[in-house]
Amino acid sequence: MIQRRTLLLGVASMLGLAVSVASAQDAYPNRPIRLIVPFPPGGPADFMGRLVAQALSATVGQVIVENRPGAGGTLGGKAVATADPDGYTLLLGGSGALTIGPTLYPNAGYDPRTAFVPVAMFSDAPYVMIGAMNAPFSNVRELLAYAKQNPGAVNFGVPNGAPPHMLAEMFKARTGADIQVVPYRGANTLITDMMAGRIHAGFETTSVTLGHLGEGKIRGLAVLRDARLPQLADIPTMAESGVTDVYGSSWICVNAPAGTPQAIVERLRGAIVTGANSPEIGGRLRMMAAEPKELTPRELAAFIAAEYQRVGGILRQAGVKPP
Repeated sequence: MIQRRTLLLGVASMLGLAVSVASAQDAYPNRPIRLIVPFPPGGPADFMGRLVAQALSATVGQVIVENRPGAGGTLGGKAVATADPDGYTLLLGGSGALTIGPTLYPNAGYDPRTAFVPVAMFSDAPYVMIGAMNAPFSNVRELLAYAKQNPGAVNFGVPNGAPPHMLAEMFKARTGADIQVVPYRGANTLITDMMAGRIHAGFETTSVTLGHLGEGKIRGLAVLRDARLPQLADIPTMAESGVTDVYGSSWICVNAPAGTPQAIVERLRGAIVTGANSPEIGGRLRMMAAEPKELTPRELAAFIAAEYQRVGGILRQAGVKPP
């Protein structure tokens, strides 16, 4: 009799726990959600993070953007990887926190392939090779010719450990150009120095460069896409410029800690996809030559794993080390 009573109490306890968990999920969210952006305020990642927060806040609940820069995006990545899997801490993911950072910092504290539940892809924006208006070249072919005649004289500004850093190393490896890579803490300072003529060239996403290109403050040298961009129709692709296999885009996704309930993940995903395709947010993305990119969670997980392998190989081959 005692055993039966104990068994019944145990079953009741389990049922109570299940009801409690279900009730918590039904009430989600009952407090603000934190979206961790692993890069400084004012940069392209921060801008995209605020669009994601806008999309989520419209239908799910209040979302607060929290910038956690450092160590190539891995400080912010670890903050989410070690957070409670309750849907209240999310990561604005991309090449920095999910591929480049964990490769450069092997003690980052998380494996991007297993530490997170992929929620949704938000957008994909192309990179552009840009140059100073006073640089001694106006296109990629002239850049390579000048670098050949003046070894070490061309400098590329890159946010250290970020995707443009990888692109600069990829460009060096593919062309054999003797160029100097100069590390920066973020895109804003780099662009300022380029407009002042202190940096010859670099790579940045269209979310950063379109306005400056339109105003003639910097020069577009090549776009890193298979075809020219309608917004920058006079700028050739990298392949048209004679350099193949140098490509990349600024993809933005949202991730939650591993173990986050599927119902919460699906609710977040629906809000992000709806927001990215809305007239307001989708229109702002297209103004920056970015595109909403819808992938299922399984497709997104496979994409992140493949990029982690690809990017890691490039960085190891180039011998890139953390700062």
